[in-house]
Amino acid sequence: MKDLMTCLKERGLIENTTSEDLDVVLRSPIKAYIGFDPTADSLHLGNFVCMQLLAWFQRFGHTPVVVLGGATGKIGDPSGKSKERPLLDDATILHNLKCIQKNFERILDFSGNLPMPIFLNNADWFASFGFIDFLRDVGKHFRIGTMLAKESVRSRVQSEEGMSFTEFSYQLVQGYDFYHLFQEGVCLQMGGSDQWGNITAGIELIRKLSGKTAYGVTFPLLTRSDGKKFGKSEDGAIWLSEEKLSPYQLYQYLVRISDEDVISLLKKLTFLPLEEIHSIEESMKSAQYVPNTAQKKLAEELTKQIHGQEGLEKALRATQGASPGHLGALSVETIEQIAQDLPNTKLAKEEILHRKFTEIAVLSGLLSSKGEGVRLIQNQGAYLNHVKVESVDRIIEESDLIGGKFILLGSGKKKQVLVRVQS
Repeated sequence: MKDLMTCLKERGLIENTTSEDLDVVLRSPIKAYIGFDPTADSLHLGNFVCMQLLAWFQRFGHTPVVVLGGATGKIGDPSGKSKERPLLDDATILHNLKCIQKNFERILDFSGNLPMPIFLNNADWFASFGFIDFLRDVGKHFRIGTMLAKESVRSRVQSEEGMSFTEFSYQLVQGYDFYHLFQEGVCLQMGGSDQWGNITAGIELIRKLSGKTAYGVTFPLLTRSDGKKFGKSEDGAIWLSEEKLSPYQLYQYLVRISDEDVISLLKKLTFLPLEEIHSIEESMKSAQYVPNTAQKKLAEELTKQIHGQEGLEKALRATQGASPGHLGALSVETIEQIAQDLPNTKLAKEEILHRKFTEIAVLSGLLSSKGEGVRLIQNQGAYLNHVKVESVDRIIEESDLIGGKFILLGSGKKKQVLVRVQS
């Protein structure tokens, strides 16, 4: 069996380590941590590589430690940011912390068969730490020159907006986090490549205060082949909480990943064996390859891991239901799943009932004229609730309203408009 570091390197999950001795350290069970600041009430797909790394450590017998930034979230990490984060109030931070913890329920194993995950809030050890005491006991071990040399600081200091003292102090606070956790048996901190300066600051503080060695690992930030951040869409972040993004929407984002990116993401974000991933990669070069097969595998694996089998089944039902000509009946649940992916319009019930499909198609904006609607029906390309419209005289009846709320109009198999029926 491969050792953990070899496994992670082969999957592209390691960028830098602070010591070549880490392979030896990992031969015995350790505690490893990653911090997550509560900047929103859900983590997003860009955070998923952090979570996956903790899950790999757990699978190899190590204890994953999730540090929720109740304290650091009040400051805001400047790493990778061009301007200062908006400050959050205590109630918002507390709400976000609770929501973020729920994101880990399916990612990490809580069955007891593997080392049990530990969740901590750094506000718990900073609550009683006075400002003067912090400056005296921690601040004196940091050198301004070293802090200014860090890329995350230097780029911001030289920018037009500059950097506040609050943000500048972030690396002291995160550095102390690692020292505090080190006293509790946590010897490894992990994070994205933009966290290298924060991680090494903590390791140096531990060395100065205890004379002992701690370790750090960074992984590459997830970006697409076009250089854009993975986990972002035109509408914003691809959230992990079902309340903010449905399993169907997550699935749809993943099946649209480019061929250039899909193999790398299968390696980094799934537990699929490398042999299987290499087989998929080879099959993509074949003339017999069915387009999007690899993307569907990625979408199925990640949707199941994030939302469970039930969430995956919801996504697959909605995906099937979103296809014009699908024989299954459209349900309100399916409509609500696919609604955000479709052009929407609102029409009063009295505008819809007992009128021809061709009229409603024009009113909804699906078609530009009733004549176009007649030709569409004659050419077998008109759909009402995914059922082909056979007659140019087809009338919309009460029974056509899905749950009394919706009708779905289609022109061909790609152009659709969802009509929300107003009572």
